[in-house]
Amino acid sequence: MESNGGLDNMKIKGVNLGNWLVLEKWMNPALFEGTTAEDEYYLPRQLSPEVYEARIKIHRSEYITERDFVTIKRMGLESVRIPVPYFIFGDREPFIGCIEELDKAFNWAEKYGLTILIDLHTVPMSQNGFDNGGISGVCKWAQDPDEVEFALSVLERLAQRYGTRKGLLGIQPLNEPITENMWKTMDIEHRYPPADPVLAQGSAPITMDFLRKYYLDAYDRISKYMPKDKYVVIHDGFELMAWKDFMQKEKYSNVILDTHQYLMVAEANGCEQTVEAYVKYVKEELEPKIEEMEKYFPVICGEWCLFNSLACGCDTKGGQSVLNGVEGSAEETVSAEQKKKIYNAVAKAQLDAWNKGSGYYYWSYKLLTDTVNTDGWVGWDSWDLGRSVDFGWITME
Repeated sequence: MESNGGLDNMKIKGVNLGNWLVLEKWMNPALFEGTTAEDEYYLPRQLSPEVYEARIKIHRSEYITERDFVTIKRMGLESVRIPVPYFIFGDREPFIGCIEELDKAFNWAEKYGLTILIDLHTVPMSQNGFDNGGISGVCKWAQDPDEVEFALSVLERLAQRYGTRKGLLGIQPLNEPITENMWKTMDIEHRYPPADPVLAQGSAPITMDFLRKYYLDAYDRISKYMPKDKYVVIHDGFELMAWKDFMQKEKYSNVILDTHQYLMVAEANGCEQTVEAYVKYVKEELEPKIEEMEKYFPVICGEWCLFNSLACGCDTKGGQSVLNGVEGSAEETVSAEQKKKIYNAVAKAQLDAWNKGSGYYYWSYKLLTDTVNTDGWVGWDSWDLGRSVDFGWITME
């Protein structure tokens, strides 16, 4: 089988701008103060329109600025993956659009020699039930043909607007659509209890048949506006090996396969919480799969990080925080030296694995959660690439 790769040995080295245009409460709890909202769906429903607008606009203008693009370039990275919401064009009340922010990001990226992967991170009524899917505990988007069409129309408008921009690396039609196995692993109904159980009724994982059809439709809609040197990036639906017979024709030579691999998911699947077990998991479970799938597509790891329970000093139950009702460590029990050793080892193993493919995007660039003064967040600072680099936990290679 010839490689479907169009990356010509290019390795993407990038970082996600998580929590900028798509909010995640755990990454910046202060934005949700005064509400019981766990996600972006309920935030505007619990604040007055004036307060909501002020919070969102201040957050967006301050969280990521031109200076951050300079910093990212200086880190030795060359690309940013920007999660965007389905309401980016401001046509879904009560949400506030953010197309102007993405326009600015393109101007900054082009000025400093970075590229952008636009990632449609949320869709109406969610593709996964995660808090980052826009509405916790609900996963019904794929069951509504009108909303599927709406998502495709958003992608088409994004491609029209940015398809020929120098700074565009590509467009990702959907972030983390959840299929059956991951639905069970993440135990969605219990880990992300819905605020409105009636609204959540009928929630279910997405089928591979649906996902394949959606990707084919999205490819056709996006490609009308993009030259072949721009990429369409498809997420594997948490089934990395399931795509060997998909999009293998020459027409699809500019498709990249994206897999998201977190050590916390390995823990949820029974991986022991030791450095040796983490490294073994990456080398023996992930690396061969990435090498194998690289024969069919350029494969990137679009989300990963150093975070693990061992460095937290407690079992996080597969990456659950105090927001999920898991206590977390009240104080540091792992010495700075030990922590550095743990992170250096898992950083090297993971970077080696991603480099068997076509590169990576770290999750995430920054984290506003106060891991020092807020109980239960010890160890969560490793989600912040800036801090991880500053502490010498990772060297971007």
